[in-house]
Amino acid sequence: MRSTVPAALLAASLVSGLVATDLAHADDPPGAPSKQDVSAARQAVADKATDVAGVRRRLAAADDRLDAASVAAEQAAEAYNGARWRAQQARAEARAARRHQRLAAADLEERRQAYAASLVAGYSSGQDLSAIAGLVSDGGVGDVQRRSATVASAQSALDAKFQRYQASKTLADVAEGQATDAAAKAVATAKAARQKRVAAERAAASAAAEAHAVAAEKGRLIRQLAHLQHISVALATRRQAALEEQRQKQAEAAAAAAASQAAQASGAGSSTSSTSGPAQTHGHAASSPPATPAPPADPAPSDPAPSDPAPSDPAPTDPPSDPAPPPADPPAPAGGADAAIAFARAQLGEPYVWGADGPDSWDCSGLTMRAWEAGGIALPHYSVAQYDQSTPISPADLRPGDLLFWSTSSSPSGIHHVALYVGDGMMIEAPRTGVPVREISMYAWEVPTFYARP
Repeated sequence: MRSTVPAALLAASLVSGLVATDLAHADDPPGAPSKQDVSAARQAVADKATDVAGVRRRLAAADDRLDAASVAAEQAAEAYNGARWRAQQARAEARAARRHQRLAAADLEERRQAYAASLVAGYSSGQDLSAIAGLVSDGGVGDVQRRSATVASAQSALDAKFQRYQASKTLADVAEGQATDAAAKAVATAKAARQKRVAAERAAASAAAEAHAVAAEKGRLIRQLAHLQHISVALATRRQAALEEQRQKQAEAAAAAAASQAAQASGAGSSTSSTSGPAQTHGHAASSPPATPAPPADPAPSDPAPSDPAPSDPAPTDPPSDPAPPPADPPAPAGGADAAIAFARAQLGEPYVWGADGPDSWDCSGLTMRAWEAGGIALPHYSVAQYDQSTPISPADLRPGDLLFWSTSSSPSGIHHVALYVGDGMMIEAPRTGVPVREISMYAWEVPTFYARP
């Protein structure tokens, strides 16, 4: 009997184990994935989503590198424009100094001849013997006194001519030194301009190489996205373009909202200022972004990508609500601004070429220079000088035809880009190599740093 009990217990245990196993798989039809299979599949989906997010981040980083290279090239191009402008100024100063030196030399020669003629005339008339002649003349001492007075007068006139000659010589020497210095400055600035040109060429080549590398990298990353999402490369490309466009719209709306809030805060904090706006100093505009909002963001991309079985991209956050629209832009003054805007619009689609100012290629300051030339105002081909020669304004005072400036610092000396404001939050600019002249939101990149009216 002792031996039958363990056997019975063993049999019962085997039966219960079989029953438990059958119950565990009772809901799984033959060939169905196990819980381990399901867990592995879910982990694969999560890993794929993580991979997609990583690819998205690398795409954004590639765009950031492209922007950085473009800004560096733009800075180098404007540095060349500045060096070229200073060289032009130096050459003009040298020409003016040489003209002044020639006039001073001519005046000196005229004074020298006049003084020499007076000396010759004095000795020829025997003025040095006039006193002796008087003593032996019938007039006696009285005649000597009269002749002495005449001699003294002649000597005084001669001394005056000598003094004028000495003054002219001093001026001529100064003019000669100034002309020499101006010529040396012209040579030095021309050399600096050549060096800046080489630097601009290198920066432009580097930006072009970076653009090529970024384009290749983005193509590779988009192909990787297509593989991860099990869609075609063409569809992945369209989807990426739509997402980038949507993010751009959101960034513009956010910048417009921030600019409006900053302008309102600035206005509230300057109740003692005049009704024309904040004090128009060079440093003020940097802390007061413009109040004009960008156009509202589109509710959705125009070409939405169809759904697919792959993990969907994380939905972008809703764009911030647009600020209340400000009053309409004040009308531009007749003539100048209208003509400048019309000229700039006529160049839309033409290529950016650093250092170019037309007729069919442009850089940023070359375009604004020619636009305002059409409007009747002469500006230099250099963004910093364009700001210096214009009237700084507050962002709240913007009107069509005004100039927008971007700086790497809070100082106008850091300005490296300029565009023409055309109203309704839009601008016309010659942006960078590979991107033609375009009309775009003034918030498409960053809020401008400075504002001025030619």
